[in-house]
Amino acid sequence: MKEFLIAPSILAADFARLGEDTAKVLASGADVIHFDVMDNHYVPNLTVGSMVCQSLRNYGILAPIDVHLMVKPVDHLAIAFAKAGATSISFHPEATKDITCTLALIKNQGCKVGLVFNPNTDLSCLDNVNVMDKLDIILLMSVNPGFGGQSFIPATLDTLCQVRKLIDDGGYDIRLGVDGGINTANIYETAKAGADMFVAGSAIFKQPNYKTVIEMMRCELAKVFPPSVTDVNH
Repeated sequence: MKEFLIAPSILAADFARLGEDTAKVLASGADVIHFDVMDNHYVPNLTVGSMVCQSLRNYGILAPIDVHLMVKPVDHLAIAFAKAGATSISFHPEATKDITCTLALIKNQGCKVGLVFNPNTDLSCLDNVNVMDKLDIILLMSVNPGFGGQSFIPATLDTLCQVRKLIDDGGYDIRLGVDGGINTANIYETAKAGADMFVAGSAIFKQPNYKTVIEMMRCELAKVFPPSVTDVNH
């Protein structure tokens, strides 16, 4: 199992002072900054473009930026975000005509690449070794995409278990993320089900103290693999 990463989604941040707010959440213990990119076409709502990513880099944000493209078509915006400083770019398989070509395109831009699955999206493309070999991230949506602040869909836990087994049985070096309704009350059970990256928006940015809530999340995650007696004695 990879180390656990907490990835606050800037969708819930204060856009009037986005650079400052992003720096604050990183100083509070976040690992990754997550971009929810919506085009008002593939999903309802319209959010941010690549210029926002570039602006955060220009502001001095050095942490990994993980871009989730809820757009169709994918390729043009993927290139734009890669050039703007994205570290990783994930997209929905049904939003592109050729999954392997888009995966290769993003890899060729020097970014890590991932696939994102909605709650009711078929996972059959993960049966293809030529797809799995190219992936750095699999992100499971635990809400229906398009809006922030939704409640976690419990059935996601079964899907996490299924995908975790697929990754482990195949010996793949793939991070398994979960996105939607993640908070201090459910982060433990999602980790137990196999997730190792946790995207949270409102649960962090809508709280008065980012550090406190991130520390609470870390405490819950620490319960997943508690130290053994041997570890404590040494």
